[in-house]
Amino acid sequence: QVQLVESGGGLVQAGGSLKLSCAASGRTFGSGVMAWFRQHPGKEREFVARVRWLAGSTYYADYADSVKGRFSISKDFTRNAVHLQLNSLKLEDTAVYYCAARTTSSTSSSPDGFPYWGQGTQVTVSS
Repeated sequence: QVQLVESGGGLVQAGGSLKLSCAASGRTFGSGVMAWFRQHPGKEREFVARVRWLAGSTYYADYADSVKGRFSISKDFTRNAVHLQLNSLKLEDTAVYYCAARTTSSTSSSPDGFPYWGQGTQVTVSS
Protein backbone atom coordinates (compact mmCIF):
# COMPACT_ATOMS: atom_id res chain seq x y z
CA GLN A 1 0.00 0.00 0.00
CA VAL A 2 1.03 3.57 -0.69
CA GLN A 3 -0.28 6.51 1.28
CA LEU A 4 -0.27 9.97 -0.30
CA VAL A 5 -0.64 13.26 1.53
CA GLU A 6 -0.96 16.55 -0.34
CA SER A 7 -0.18 20.00 1.00
CA GLY A 8 0.19 23.54 -0.25
CA GLY A 9 -3.20 24.47 -1.61
CA GLY A 10 -4.82 27.79 -0.87
CA LEU A 11 -6.18 31.06 -2.20
CA VAL A 12 -4.14 33.11 -4.64
CA GLN A 13 -4.80 35.98 -7.02
CA ALA A 14 -4.75 35.47 -10.76
CA GLY A 15 -1.20 35.63 -12.04
CA GLY A 16 0.19 34.38 -8.75
CA SER A 17 1.93 31.18 -7.78
CA LEU A 18 1.49 28.21 -5.48
CA LYS A 19 3.49 25.10 -4.78
CA LEU A 20 1.78 21.80 -4.08
CA SER A 21 3.57 18.88 -2.51
CA CYS A 22 2.68 15.22 -2.23
CA ALA A 23 4.49 12.95 0.20
CA ALA A 24 4.35 9.20 -0.34
CA SER A 25 4.75 6.65 2.43
CA GLY A 26 4.27 2.94 2.87
CA ARG A 27 5.44 0.73 0.07
CA THR A 28 8.47 2.02 -1.79
CA PHE A 29 8.85 1.39 -5.49
CA GLY A 30 11.90 1.65 -7.69
CA SER A 31 9.90 2.65 -10.74
CA GLY A 32 6.51 4.14 -11.25
CA VAL A 33 4.49 7.26 -11.83
CA MET A 34 3.33 10.05 -9.56
CA ALA A 35 0.87 12.47 -11.04
CA TRP A 36 -1.39 15.40 -10.33
CA PHE A 37 -4.99 15.54 -11.40
CA ARG A 38 -7.59 18.20 -10.75
CA GLN A 39 -11.32 18.24 -10.57
CA HIS A 40 -13.58 21.19 -11.21
CA PRO A 41 -17.05 21.17 -9.63
CA GLY A 42 -19.36 18.94 -11.59
CA LYS A 43 -16.60 17.80 -13.92
CA GLU A 44 -14.55 14.64 -14.21
CA ARG A 45 -11.06 14.43 -12.84
CA GLU A 46 -8.50 15.58 -15.42
CA PHE A 47 -4.80 14.97 -15.84
CA VAL A 48 -2.47 17.87 -15.03
CA ALA A 49 1.11 16.56 -14.90
CA ARG A 50 3.12 13.45 -14.10
CA VAL A 51 6.63 12.23 -13.46
CA ARG A 52 7.64 8.78 -14.59
CA TRP A 53 10.81 7.02 -13.58
CA LEU A 54 12.30 3.60 -14.25
CA ALA A 55 15.22 3.41 -11.84
CA GLY A 56 17.78 5.71 -10.30
CA SER A 57 17.15 9.44 -10.09
CA THR A 58 16.17 10.24 -13.67
CA TYR A 59 12.55 11.08 -14.31
CA TYR A 60 10.45 12.21 -17.23
CA ALA A 61 7.79 14.89 -16.92
CA ASP A 62 4.64 15.34 -18.97
CA TYR A 63 1.97 18.01 -18.84
CA ALA A 64 -1.53 18.67 -20.00
CA ASP A 65 -1.64 21.28 -22.76
CA SER A 66 -3.66 23.60 -20.54
CA VAL A 67 -0.82 23.96 -18.02
CA LYS A 68 2.25 23.51 -20.20
CA GLY A 69 4.67 26.39 -19.70
CA ARG A 70 2.98 27.49 -16.47
CA PHE A 71 3.21 24.45 -14.18
CA SER A 72 6.33 22.50 -13.32
CA ILE A 73 6.45 19.06 -11.72
CA SER A 74 9.48 17.61 -9.96
CA LYS A 75 10.35 14.41 -8.09
CA ASP A 76 12.18 14.47 -4.80
CA PHE A 77 13.71 11.01 -4.52
CA THR A 78 15.21 11.59 -1.09
CA ARG A 79 11.83 12.45 0.44
CA ASN A 80 9.75 10.20 -1.81
CA ALA A 81 7.69 13.21 -2.78
CA VAL A 82 6.53 15.07 -5.84
CA HIS A 83 6.04 18.81 -6.13
CA LEU A 84 3.91 20.86 -8.50
CA GLN A 85 4.84 24.50 -8.99
CA LEU A 86 1.87 26.47 -10.29
CA ASN A 87 2.78 29.79 -11.91
CA SER A 88 0.77 32.38 -13.83
CA LEU A 89 -2.40 31.01 -12.30
CA LYS A 90 -5.69 31.62 -14.06
CA LEU A 91 -9.25 31.61 -12.76
CA GLU A 92 -9.85 28.34 -14.56
CA ASP A 93 -7.10 26.66 -12.53
CA THR A 94 -9.44 26.73 -9.55
CA ALA A 95 -10.08 23.11 -8.62
CA VAL A 96 -9.35 20.39 -6.12
CA TYR A 97 -5.92 18.98 -6.93
CA TYR A 98 -5.21 15.32 -6.28
CA CYS A 99 -1.95 13.44 -6.12
CA ALA A 100 -1.95 9.92 -7.53
CA ALA A 101 0.59 7.13 -7.83
CA ARG A 102 1.12 3.76 -9.38
CA THR A 103 4.01 1.33 -9.19
CA THR A 104 4.33 0.70 -12.92
CA SER A 105 5.87 3.14 -15.39
CA SER A 106 3.03 3.02 -17.92
CA THR A 107 2.47 6.24 -19.88
CA SER A 108 -1.30 6.17 -19.43
CA SER A 109 -2.78 9.38 -18.00
CA SER A 110 -6.19 7.98 -17.25
CA PRO A 111 -7.26 8.29 -13.61
CA ASP A 112 -8.37 4.66 -13.80
CA GLY A 113 -4.74 3.60 -14.05
CA PHE A 114 -3.82 4.96 -10.64
CA PRO A 115 -4.64 2.83 -7.60
CA TYR A 116 -3.34 5.26 -4.99
CA TRP A 117 -4.79 8.71 -4.31
CA GLY A 118 -4.39 11.50 -1.83
CA GLN A 119 -7.27 13.31 -0.19
CA GLY A 120 -7.02 16.38 -2.41
CA THR A 121 -6.13 20.01 -1.77
CA GLN A 122 -8.16 23.03 -2.84
CA VAL A 123 -6.62 25.65 -5.11
CA THR A 124 -8.68 28.80 -5.54
CA VAL A 125 -7.64 31.56 -7.92
CA SER A 126 -9.37 34.90 -7.45
CA SER A 127 -9.60 37.88 -9.77
